[in-house]
Amino acid sequence: MAITLLVVLVQDIPLGSYLVRVERDRLATSLERDAFLLSGRARQLLETGGPAPGTVATAVRDYGRASGARVVVVDRAGTAVATSDDDQSATGASYLSRPEISAALAGQITSGQRHSDTLGFDLVYVTVPVLSGENITGAVRLTYPASVVEDRVSGQLRVMWAVAGTTVLLAGLLAYLMAGAVTGRIKRLQKATELLAEGNLATRTEEEQGPPELRTLARSFNQMADRLEHLLQQQRGFASDASHQLRTPLTGLRLRLENAVDAVGNDPDGARVMVADSLEETYRLQRIIDGLLLLSRADSRHVDREDVDLSDIARNRVEQWEALAEESGVRTVLDAVPEARVLAMPGAAEQIIDNLIDNALAVAPPDSEIRLVVRPDGASGAFELHVLDDGPGLSEEDRHRAFNRFWRGQSTSEGSGLGLAIVQQLAEASGAAASLEARPGAPGLDARVTFRAAPRP
Repeated sequence: MAITLLVVLVQDIPLGSYLVRVERDRLATSLERDAFLLSGRARQLLETGGPAPGTVATAVRDYGRASGARVVVVDRAGTAVATSDDDQSATGASYLSRPEISAALAGQITSGQRHSDTLGFDLVYVTVPVLSGENITGAVRLTYPASVVEDRVSGQLRVMWAVAGTTVLLAGLLAYLMAGAVTGRIKRLQKATELLAEGNLATRTEEEQGPPELRTLARSFNQMADRLEHLLQQQRGFASDASHQLRTPLTGLRLRLENAVDAVGNDPDGARVMVADSLEETYRLQRIIDGLLLLSRADSRHVDREDVDLSDIARNRVEQWEALAEESGVRTVLDAVPEARVLAMPGAAEQIIDNLIDNALAVAPPDSEIRLVVRPDGASGAFELHVLDDGPGLSEEDRHRAFNRFWRGQSTSEGSGLGLAIVQQLAEASGAAASLEARPGAPGLDARVTFRAAPRP
C-alpha cells in the first residue's frame, strides 16, 4: 500500500496542478471568446453613443444569467453603458480605475485574477477592447468569482483523489490477500521445519499449494526431510548392527585373553593356543567392521554410475581368486561374452564379484567348480552375472533371507553375515538387481546380478 500510495502521489500531485492550470486556461479562453462575441454586438452601440439599445442590453443580461459571469461594457471614456446586473445600477459608473479596463482601452487583451476591494473577494477576469476599424471605441469585461473556478477544479480533484484512494485500497486488499496466501504457506513450512528440528522425521509439507516458488521450496524441503530420515535410519541401523554383531566376538575375545593370562604361568602351550584363537577373533572383528563400513558407504553414496566392461572385470577377478581357490581344491571357470558394457557405481562390480566368489568358496566342497557366467539378457537388453557353486544350496525361504544383514545359513559359519547384504546394496546403488536361485538339475546356488546395459554412443 505504501508503494502504491507513493506512486499515486508522485503521479497525481503534478496531475492536480496541471488540472488547475488547464481549467483556468480553459475558462480564460472561453471568456475571451465570449468577450469578443459581445464586443462585436456592442461595437455599433459604442460607435453611435447614447444608451444601449434593448437588444444589446438583453444579450448582455442573458449571457450573464446563462454563464454566471458578470459582464460590463464601457465606452472609450471607461463609463459603463451596459451590464449584466438585473438592476442596471452600475450603468453610467466609471470603471477607468480598474487596471484591466484601462489596459483594454489602451488596446490590450488582459486576463488573470485579482482581488476586488469593492466586492471583497478575488475575481477571475477577461477584458477585450472593442474595435471599430483601427479605433478603440470601448471595452468588454467578463468576470467570475475565483471561488467558482476553484470549485470546478476542486470537483475534478475530488474525483481524481477518490480514484486514487480507491486504487490504494484495492492495492491494499489485493496485497493482503496475496500476502495472506504466501505467509500462510510460509508459516506451514515454518511449522514443518520446527517439527523436523524437534525430531519428527515423518514431517512433510504440501507440494501443490501456493505460487511456483513456494511449491519448489516445499519439494526441496520434502526431499531434504526424506534424505535426513534416510541418513538417520542408516546411522541408527549401523549403530544397531555394530552393537549387535560386535558384542559376542568382543565378549569371546575378552574371555580368551583372560584365560590366556591365567594360563601363561601354568600352561604356556594352552596360552599360545588361546592367544592364536584371540588373534583369529580379531580378524573376524576386522571383517565385520569392514563390512559394516562398506554397507554404510553404499547406503549413503549418491554418485554417477560409470560405463564398465563386466566381462573384463569378471576375467580380472577370477585371476585374482584362482590361487586361493586352488588351495581349497576348487576350480574357477569363466564363461563370458567378449564385452559387456554395463552401468555400475565405481568399484561396485569388483566388490560384488569378490563377495559372491568368497561366499561360494565357503560352501564349495573340494574338487568342485565355481563357474562365473557373463551373458546378455535378450529380453531386456541387460547383462547378467551368474556365480554358480556346487555347495549344499539353500531352501527357498533361506534364499530370500540370505540378503539380510548378519544372516548366516549355518551357525558354525565363520563369515560376518554381511557378504550378500553388501552385494544387494551395491547392486541397488548401481541400478542392478541381485537374487539367489536354485540350480536346476544340479546342487548348489546360482547367485545372479542383472546389470543395466550402458547406452551406446
